[in-house]
Amino acid sequence: MSRMPRMDRLTVVLALPLLAALLLPMLSFRPNRIAEHQGRTLVELFGPFWAGVIVAMTLLLSVVLLLERRPWLRGLLLAPVLVGLFLLLGHAASGLLSEAPPAARASPGPGFWLAFGALVLLMVDTVSRAHATTGAKTLLLIGTVAAIAILLRSGVLADLSIAAEYRGRASAFHGALIDHLTLAFGSFLAALVAGVPAGMLIQRRPALRDAVMNLLTMIQTIPSIALFGMLILPLAWIAANLPGAAGVGIRGIGMAPALIALCLYSLLPIVANTVAGLDGVPPAVTEAATGMGMTRAERRRLVDIPLALPVILTGARIVLVQNIGLATVGALIGSGGFGTFVFQGIGQTATDLILLGVLPTVALALLTSAIMDLMIALFRVQSP
Repeated sequence: MSRMPRMDRLTVVLALPLLAALLLPMLSFRPNRIAEHQGRTLVELFGPFWAGVIVAMTLLLSVVLLLERRPWLRGLLLAPVLVGLFLLLGHAASGLLSEAPPAARASPGPGFWLAFGALVLLMVDTVSRAHATTGAKTLLLIGTVAAIAILLRSGVLADLSIAAEYRGRASAFHGALIDHLTLAFGSFLAALVAGVPAGMLIQRRPALRDAVMNLLTMIQTIPSIALFGMLILPLAWIAANLPGAAGVGIRGIGMAPALIALCLYSLLPIVANTVAGLDGVPPAVTEAATGMGMTRAERRRLVDIPLALPVILTGARIVLVQNIGLATVGALIGSGGFGTFVFQGIGQTATDLILLGVLPTVALALLTSAIMDLMIALFRVQSP
């Protein structure tokens, strides 16, 4: 007697919100930009027949995923479903707004976000099960970015309210992107240049290590808004009293205090991971390098740092993702970036304007994290 195939437990957990999403509004309609949301369900958007077809296909997908464990087949099923979800969203928005006043807005509803989150988690689980090579993961990342770019350029989602917000602020959006990248990556590079040598310096000096790590830990505990505010007065004084300081951009508000604050926040993960990476170098390897006649400087450069590099890059990954998120708060002191849209949207009670700042920030953080993960995997393979 043949046994029933075992159901995948994680898929059971994720299939439940996917099915629950079908009962929630998939689209939110508003007569104007700041009016109250009115939810629209699948039946209201597509009619009973097509809503039934969508429900049946979702049930079938859930059953197949519960029983199917081969990653490549799960991926082939989930990828078109994710794309189809966005196509349905765009089609529903176009149909809903075709008979609405010009000021009407349509945005993704809670049902869409719940379904999207469940499908993304299922896809992430599928990729992790595949145990793909670094090259395969690189191709997957490139394909994902290309698919998103094609979807955005196709105009399928042009009727969504966030697209309307973008069209009205395209030039400001591009400027905010440059400011956000400057804040996140500028502070990261500064922290990298200062943090790695600092970690190398304190690694063999326990007393100095404790003092530096305690200081950096204390800085890390200061709330971001408070740290931004603490830098306003000293930088304003420097700009007023030091000739040429204001000319190079140093002032109490703006980019300078945000860059300095983000750099200070970045030091702890980089210094700590540098120390941990160097501590993790096997003593036998160090002794072998010394026996080969290497000087201390040569051993650091040719042995210790290459072996510690994956751990150092792990700290760099944490810093980059952290800085991309924290750069949003810098808009409160005039640093620019995507936080400008977030706080404007909060002030105007405009959810879609908030999303115009939040979604690219999240996308940038995820993309950066994925690239750093690939770099870490590559260096681990190449490490002797």
